[in-house]
Amino acid sequence: MNPMVIHSEQGKADDGDRKTIPQGGGNGGVETIAVPDGQGGGKEYSNSNSNSGVNKTLDSGVAKEVNGKKNYTASGHNQYIPAMRARALLPRPEPPKPRVERSQSFSIAGSMPLIGKYIRERSTSFSAAVLNHLSSLQEDAAVAGDGGGDFPFRNDPSNLEITEFKIPGVKVIVKLKGEEERFEDQIKGRITLFTKSNCENCIAARKLFKEKGCPYVEINVDVLTRKAEELMERTGDAEVPKIFFNDRLIGGLETLKSWSESGELEEKMRELLGPKCPDEAPEASDYGINDEEDGEDELLEVVNHLRRSLQIQDRLIKMKMVKNCFAGTDMVEAIINYLDCGRRKGIATAKMMAQKHFIHHVFGENEFENGNHYYRFLEHEPFITGCFNFRTLTNDNEPKTASFIADRLSKLMFAILEMDGYVSDNRLHVDYLAISKSQEFRRYIKLTRDLQRINLKSLTPNESLSFFLNLYNAMVIHAVISIGHPEGVVDNKAFFLDFQYVIGGYPYSLSIIENGVLRDNRKSPYSLTRPFNERDQRLHLLVPMKLNPLIHFGLCKGTISSPKLRFFTAQNVEEELKTAAMEYFQNEGIEIDWEQRTVYLTRIIKWFSTDFGETDKDILLWVLNYLDGRNAKLLMDLLADEQYTLTIVYQDYDWSGNL
Repeated sequence: MNPMVIHSEQGKADDGDRKTIPQGGGNGGVETIAVPDGQGGGKEYSNSNSNSGVNKTLDSGVAKEVNGKKNYTASGHNQYIPAMRARALLPRPEPPKPRVERSQSFSIAGSMPLIGKYIRERSTSFSAAVLNHLSSLQEDAAVAGDGGGDFPFRNDPSNLEITEFKIPGVKVIVKLKGEEERFEDQIKGRITLFTKSNCENCIAARKLFKEKGCPYVEINVDVLTRKAEELMERTGDAEVPKIFFNDRLIGGLETLKSWSESGELEEKMRELLGPKCPDEAPEASDYGINDEEDGEDELLEVVNHLRRSLQIQDRLIKMKMVKNCFAGTDMVEAIINYLDCGRRKGIATAKMMAQKHFIHHVFGENEFENGNHYYRFLEHEPFITGCFNFRTLTNDNEPKTASFIADRLSKLMFAILEMDGYVSDNRLHVDYLAISKSQEFRRYIKLTRDLQRINLKSLTPNESLSFFLNLYNAMVIHAVISIGHPEGVVDNKAFFLDFQYVIGGYPYSLSIIENGVLRDNRKSPYSLTRPFNERDQRLHLLVPMKLNPLIHFGLCKGTISSPKLRFFTAQNVEEELKTAAMEYFQNEGIEIDWEQRTVYLTRIIKWFSTDFGETDKDILLWVLNYLDGRNAKLLMDLLADEQYTLTIVYQDYDWSGNL
């Protein structure tokens, strides 16, 4: 038997191996369908300003010529409306006004009073026509009697005002002020929903309120952390969701579902939400309130003394001009004099400052050594001003633990993902403007400052994986809000290389996180060098991470062709990545043409082909693990049939924003 030959167009230039995959099985165009009258309301009305004064009865479905144009009369119910003479009480058409010639200096602002006057005149004429028509109909009804005639009325015996009248084919109901108010107008109170991030019951409660059209105030205790204490005080436990109608606790999801299924929900809302919301009811925190208390770093007093006393200047070191640096020996002497301690403690204090990323060696050669070495403060690093989580000054508070920050980041991002109006239900479209104005994003921006001096090495492998996946997707949101979507090669560089955070004392771009951290320091597409060289301190500060090809389906680059926006938990990150890959291949990541024996694959696999396998067959076998249904069977049959050539074509990548 001949060995199977797999032909790949991967080696060709990008423009040569692209093939547009038909979507939806058609030509991709938009087919317009003319819907006849009576099947969707597709009527066409024509308006004529002719003042001929001739009234004609129009036959249904008959075309007539008026002024050289064809007018088609409507079908359906219109054929049953009898021709009626115009009543004398209707306003007569006004004679045409003299035409005003406009000069070239015509001003819209100057014509506004005339436009306003015209609108007022027309609205007054229309109102008069309606009132006169009602009066004439009432007279006709009085003649016809209560039970006869073509115009039945229901009169209010107290004031004899018309509340309803009918014309064949038309029904108009006039609601008086004394009638029953709408349900929405009766609700003057407030629904308060306590939730937390990534909670299925909370998602179900949100969905039910949304389906019922009930507005509510949500308090996410993972975002507004101090509200968790208030929830405990009010209810005696921290379980969510908890629902309040005004200041009264009604229960959780089970109560809400029970009332909804039994039809009691509307009645309960009238009863409990009718009164105005009292001051005792739960209320969300003000925008931008700081929920976490930041403690001052124990070394801050010494650091501030060194900032004031050390001789910081530009120096020529190893034939390079180094800016804003100081000598390590001068630093030790200053510490000894300020703390009135011995040299050993002075050196230990300096090393601790380096470990907390207050200072760095100018060439990254060591953390701190007493001798002829030069250092600079973190705020003087050349990269610091280009980092989007730096604001004039560095964060000098006591660094929070990496696990705490990773957990907080995950909860904030899940809150953004689940909040109504920020992300579409399929998570393929993102409203970046709405996110930029949210409390969740404001708290995220504050959290990014805690990344400046974080100790990344304290994370477990799964914590590190989920942390950098979540941080990448969050940075993309921040980048789109700050600098916009990339629209070309130059914009791609600014987006993926120049948009940076300072994390653990060093700069990290989107490209560094993807290729240096998540891909275990592998070359990015079309690059000749690795992200980190052997002397890069970031290699020693990161948790060793084994390459997992599934990470490519967990990274959302903010484009149409990238995987959907999602975030991950440290406990289940592996399973969540598998789900991400399967969903991506189910939607658009692969398409198989059996007749042409061609597999259309996402271009992501071409860019990072070495992550998936050494040969084309290895790549297809890897993909097969995450297919199901028809595509899995087709690919298995193609791989098993070794008599024919199998072709791989990589799809075009759409860089348009996922708006």
